Order: sequence, then C-alpha cells, then structure tokens
Amino acid sequence: MWNFQSLLDGGSVTLEDGGALSGEDRPSRTELKPRSMQPQIGILCPVCDAQVDLPKGGVKALTIDHLAMNDVMLESLRGEGQGLVCDLCSDREVEKRCQTCKANLCHFCCQAHRRQKKTTYHTMVDLKDLKGYSRIGKPIPCPTHPTEELSLFCERCDRPVCRDCVVGEHREHPCDFTSNVIHKHGDSVREILKGTQPHVEALEEALVQIKDLSSALQERVEAVAADIRTFSEGYIKAIQEHRDKLLKQLEDIRVQKENSLHLQKAQLEQLLADMRTGVEFTEHLLTSGSDLEILITKGVVVERLRKLNKIEYSARPGVNDKIYFSPQEKAGQCRGYEVYGAINTKEVDPTKCVLQGEDLHRAREKQTASFTVLCKDATGENMGRGGDNIRVAVVPKDKKDSPVRTVVQDNKDGTYFVSYTPKEPGLYTVWVCIKEQHVQGSPFTVTVRRKHRPHTGVFHCCTFCSSGGQKTARCACGGTMPGGYQGCGHGHKGHPGRPHWSCCGKFTEKSECTNTSGQSAPRSLLRTVAL
Repeated sequence: MWNFQSLLDGGSVTLEDGGALSGEDRPSRTELKPRSMQPQIGILCPVCDAQVDLPKGGVKALTIDHLAMNDVMLESLRGEGQGLVCDLCSDREVEKRCQTCKANLCHFCCQAHRRQKKTTYHTMVDLKDLKGYSRIGKPIPCPTHPTEELSLFCERCDRPVCRDCVVGEHREHPCDFTSNVIHKHGDSVREILKGTQPHVEALEEALVQIKDLSSALQERVEAVAADIRTFSEGYIKAIQEHRDKLLKQLEDIRVQKENSLHLQKAQLEQLLADMRTGVEFTEHLLTSGSDLEILITKGVVVERLRKLNKIEYSARPGVNDKIYFSPQEKAGQCRGYEVYGAINTKEVDPTKCVLQGEDLHRAREKQTASFTVLCKDATGENMGRGGDNIRVAVVPKDKKDSPVRTVVQDNKDGTYFVSYTPKEPGLYTVWVCIKEQHVQGSPFTVTVRRKHRPHTGVFHCCTFCSSGGQKTARCACGGTMPGGYQGCGHGHKGHPGRPHWSCCGKFTEKSECTNTSGQSAPRSLLRTVAL
C-alpha cells in the first residue's frame, strides 16, 4: 500500500525528467498550466519498482488498496488495538466495533451509538472477538459522494458507483449491483490469471534450474579446482624431486672431479719432490764434489735423472670445469610427469665432429644447399645437446664476390643444420669452426654449377617411334637408320641401343640435360607420339 498522505503533507513524487515535486512547492489551482504543457508526473511503486503515471486527479485519484487497509486493521487488532482511535471522535482508543456501520468506536461513542434510535439495534463486538475475522474493513465510500457507499457497478465506465452517481453522472449508463456482476468480471480476471499462472510456474522452474545449475557449477568448479591442486602439487613434488636429483648429480660430479684433481695433484707433487731432490743432489755434486767424487757418483746420478725425465705426466689439469645445465632438455618422467633440465659435462671436440649431407661438395646457383654438423666429444660420443657456437663461412675462391649468407639451425640434439644459397656458379670454400677451431673435414671445397637444365627433347627408344616414322627426324645420339632415315635406330628389347634423350643422348631419364649448345632438334622435325 502506498502512503499517499505523506505526499499530501509535503512529500515528493518523481517527475518524468528526473526531478521531484514536493507538497510545499506544488502549484495552486490558479497556477496550473494546461494539460498539454504540463510535464508528465509519475511515482515509483515501492513493491515492484514500476513507474505509475498520476491520473488527472493527482494522488487522490489513485486506486486505494482496500485489501491492504483491511490487513493493516487486522494487524492492529491482533496487537490489542494499539494505535487505533475512534472513527467518530478520533481521540480515544477503540474498544468495540459496530458490525452494521463497520465503525470502530471508543467506550463513550459506543454508549452514544446505542442511545440513538437509528443505531440502537446495531450489533456491537469487542475488539478481542474480531481477531479471528478475515475481513473487518469499513464500507468503501464513493469518491464523488463520500456519504454514499459504493454498491453498484457501471458497465460502460467499468468502475463501481453509488446510488447518487446512478441518478447523476451515470444516469443513462447500464448499472447493476456489484453482487450481480462480480461473477462475470471475476471470471474475466480469473481467465487472465489462468493465462498468467503458467508464466509464474515457468519462471519458478527457470529459477529452480538456475539455482540447480549454480550449485552444479559450484560443485564442478570445486572439483576442477581440486584436480588442478592435485596436479599442481604432484607436479611441484616431481619438480622438487627432479631438482634434488640434479643437485645430487651435480655434487657427485664435483666430488669426482675434485678427487681426480687431488690425485693428479698428489702425483705431480710427488714427481716434483723427486725432481727437486735429484736436481739439488746433482747441483750439489757438481759444485761441491771433487773430480773423482763426480766421476764415482756420475753413473747413479745420471741413471736417476734419466728415469725421472722418462716419467710421463700432463702439465694440464686432467679434468675441466665444463659443467652445463640445459633447462629445455627432456629428462624423462618423474612421478608420472614429464620433466625438463639435464646436467651435461661433455665438451665438444672439433676434431671429432662430423660433416654430413649430399650437398657437401656440390651445389647449384640460386638453389639452397645444406649439410649437417654432428658434434661429438673427445671420446667420439654424440653431444646430445645444443648450445655450441657454430661458425660457418662460404667464400668464393676467386674472392670477387662477398661471402654467401649462411643460416645455422640448432636442433638441440647435438646436430646443426646449415643452409646457404650461392648466387653464382664457381668454386667456393666452406669453413666450419667450433671454438675458433676447424671441425674435421674443414675447410672443404664446393663446386657450384649452373641452375639445373631440363631436357628440351624427348626420352625415346628411337626417332622412328617418337616422330611417327618421319625420315627427317634427328637425334643427339648421332645414330641413323638405313633407308634414308636421319635419326637413330631401334632401342627396343632385342635391338641394339638403349632408351635415351633426343636432346643430349643421356641414358638416365631423371637427369640434367648436358646439351650446352642450347639448341635441340627442330620441333618440326621431331614430334612426340604416344609409345
């Protein structure tokens, strides 16, 4: 129910343009503009938040929710009548209700009500006895004639009216008692309600589905989140385990290399001590001994020094500090997860590297040539990893042209794919270096030939077959046939000769034409026919 009294007492209503009109600044009747010039005024329903346009009569002309007023009255009665005042004096608290007049009366007005002849026999009920009632509303008065009760219904105007309305404004209109027309109008409202109810059910069902889907979505999200956590935790444990293995492997490598260094150090220190002893003794003998003493001791000293000089040793450390970590190298599986990262101690040895490929020593102008560099360590084992600095240069031997641009692709497995495109034919020198040192087989020479020449003739057995029996057809092989034929003879099985190209005489069908003259048999003299 809307509380319109606050608006009449100075409240505000919402305008269509977003402004507000309060009770204090509403224009008086003499200040109102014509209807066509007045802005449309509307208010918002506090229940459904829908905007309602005010009728011509303003707030007072809005339909009153008598059902809500009845509910308010019942709630007040259930609260021992608190807040209810007498309908007659509007001053004292209500004690009884006249069921005939539908009026709430205080004790004084109730006594006066019974003393009047007209209302002496009206039924009076205590407020506490009304709590079980469902309707205790007052008679609804006519808005036009407040002293009359709305008891009739005008069919033309489609609204309730009173008796004075029927003899006045609605004189010629078809009117009937509300009890007689309620069935027809109630049925029409029920029909509309019947059509609305499926929408309500559909909306309720849709909301139930949305609620169920929201619950299912939440459950699914939680399940997927649990899978993600399980996977991530397992992956983290696998990575941690792989990390620990790598660190353990690294520590083992360190211990191994340090042990080798300690052993080599001990051997060198012992050899150095022996050398120093021999040198010091020999120097002392030569500087302090007499001639006879030197000659007597000479044999022992010389033999000792010779033995020391024959001992083989390496002046370079037997191990190196070459330890590499390859984070992108596959390291197998750990706890069922694919892990990456490996430690490598191998060092590439240029003298052990191998060059592979069909284009190592031959290429063609303006066509890409390629070969592969297979890197190996000092033991001849494949490196199995990438990351080495491979430098390749393709330089013309005549030095007239600039070096050819080369591309080196690291295959991450110890092999490197090298490609280049020479622009001119001739001899080229190819250098392949690792750590400023030539690999095995470098430098080497590449012969760049001219671009592949396709055959201009036909691959045939003889000119007789390929030309359709023409006597004037010739072949580059130089063969002729008796009977005035200027071309070669049969190359069929059981006959001399082999199938060959008519333009150059080569016997290989998939080959390059070697006719350097650039001329072939005239087309008019050599025609290809189906064999």
